[in-house]
Amino acid sequence: MRIIADLHIHSKFSRATSSNMEIPEIAHYARLKGLNLVGTGDFTHPNWMRILEEGLTSDETGIHKPKNDPQSPIHFILGTEVSTIFEFENTTRKVHHVILTPSFGVAKQIIERLSHYGDLVTDGRPTLRMSAAELVEVVTQISSENEVLPAHAWTPWFSIFGAFNGFDRLEDCYQDMSSKIHALETGLSSDPPMNWRISSLDRLVLVSNSDSHSPWPWRIGREANIFELNKMDYGEILEAFRAKDKNKLMCTIETGPEYGKYHWTGHRNCKFSVPPPEAIALNNICPICHRKLTKGVDQRVEELADRPKGYRLRSSADYVHLLPLHEIIAATLKMEALSSPKIWDIYNSAISHFSDEYNILLNASEKELNAVIDPLIVKAIMRVRNGQVKIEPGYDGVYGKIVLEEDEVPEKRTKNTSVRKEEQMKLDDYSEGI
Repeated sequence: MRIIADLHIHSKFSRATSSNMEIPEIAHYARLKGLNLVGTGDFTHPNWMRILEEGLTSDETGIHKPKNDPQSPIHFILGTEVSTIFEFENTTRKVHHVILTPSFGVAKQIIERLSHYGDLVTDGRPTLRMSAAELVEVVTQISSENEVLPAHAWTPWFSIFGAFNGFDRLEDCYQDMSSKIHALETGLSSDPPMNWRISSLDRLVLVSNSDSHSPWPWRIGREANIFELNKMDYGEILEAFRAKDKNKLMCTIETGPEYGKYHWTGHRNCKFSVPPPEAIALNNICPICHRKLTKGVDQRVEELADRPKGYRLRSSADYVHLLPLHEIIAATLKMEALSSPKIWDIYNSAISHFSDEYNILLNASEKELNAVIDPLIVKAIMRVRNGQVKIEPGYDGVYGKIVLEEDEVPEKRTKNTSVRKEEQMKLDDYSEGI
């Protein structure tokens, strides 16, 4: 059974999220995207937990379905993201983690235990005063079927390898609980080839999720995981992680890492960004304001890498680079607002013919697409599919920009193209989830 899963999203109860992050909306847009399994996000929040219990059915598989639409192709898996804050080697560490669990009963036990470490009501992604190792110990003591993995592992803030308060080794973060970490979420600003350069990560399964804060198809499912399992079952997904079986977790869907909003080193306020060699030459100091630059994921990977670029880890699942169809349409039409009615009209017409977005981006032939969609947009879709599109790298909270012209992407920027108003990063949000 082919399962395309986005295991890490948020509800409307998380900070800086859309009020539309409700079960029906999530299920609707997940279907348009082509997903059939979605993480619930935020099960630690009592209000969202109540909505989940009222809105989802559950059975012995550990997979849940919407009660109001039993024929829906969309299934849910209970998941949440938490932030741990703790001291290590005289430095305050702030690391985010994804937790997956098979049942409401086990989820409630997790809630009860974690409530002793922080306020679970204020934010759907709660802040806990405990170490990463303590978190894993607590969660796995409740049930051996619970799974904890580092969230958006390279984002400068709040991640295991983050440039500002992260670690150089997984074992330093998770201590004696490291053996219970089986998978790592790469985040938007890195992809599998970047992670393959660090040999200490070889035993881990690399997963990709959207960390979506809204249900729109240019957010939900922009990164995902393709499983081939006997059935839709929590235990089989867990086994794919723990056995690192690339016949079960076959492939991850990735945006190009340049698309992520922390790929290059730079300064958002100064509209300045550079690749790692130039950042190092500048001693990571902004030449405009003379303050420290936000170190990008590309540079951070370079610091920890013990393998050259281009190294291929044979034991790892495959991957494919895609970009959201809304982004491709907007770039082709040179439009800024992804939510434009014109873009939606083109999108909805395409979906009505091809069922879902992944089918358009991955499977439909150029001839089939040309019969329905503007040939210029089809040309852009094919360029994305064939890895021929360029992306002006994102940096310091600014998403990367698709470049459809034949010109090369500039090696550095001293000014940035206009940033869509709805994409501006909240000042209190440093994840890649908006």
